[in-house]
Amino acid sequence: MKKITILICGILFSFSCIPLQVAPKISDYKTVKGKRFKKGLPKKTLFVFEDPKAVGEFYDFINTKYQLDDYYVYVEVPFQLEDEGYYFSFYEIDKKNTSLNLLPLLFDMGLNAALGNEDFETYTATEDNSIARKGNFYIAIEVFSKTDKDCLFENYQNQKRVLAYLRALKEEYLSTHNYNEIVFKNE
Repeated sequence: MKKITILICGILFSFSCIPLQVAPKISDYKTVKGKRFKKGLPKKTLFVFEDPKAVGEFYDFINTKYQLDDYYVYVEVPFQLEDEGYYFSFYEIDKKNTSLNLLPLLFDMGLNAALGNEDFETYTATEDNSIARKGNFYIAIEVFSKTDKDCLFENYQNQKRVLAYLRALKEEYLSTHNYNEIVFKNE
């Protein structure tokens, strides 16, 4: 019975994938410190949501909505909230789900042992079939003003208004397919 259990566990283990890195699932949005979400982002609080559209679509959306003519689209996009001027910058981020597939590695180990190879040779294990990568894409937005450096910080007095604005911006982006429609909505 013990040998059967070990055999079953060995078979299940060899057909499994071990997750090495898991990208988070964000249903609506999340406010998080940039450095915690991904290395290389600023230390400020960011408004992060999943981007199901193609890379560069958010850039096109912001460029068209705010009529920026490809000038300072990623940084210092101005907007008004109740007679107060704010700016936002955004980052298009990809985070990968990475997992290790053990079956090709175990097969190569067994084949090397059967052939009596002293040096390990790969027969089936390649980076394409032993390490699986699938990505999720995110938009991260930071908001600041001339007086405040982080307008999404939890103790900021107008944080709820800024979050409401960003949430509406996100919903408009996700629901709009032809970005030229936005120009007519704004007028």
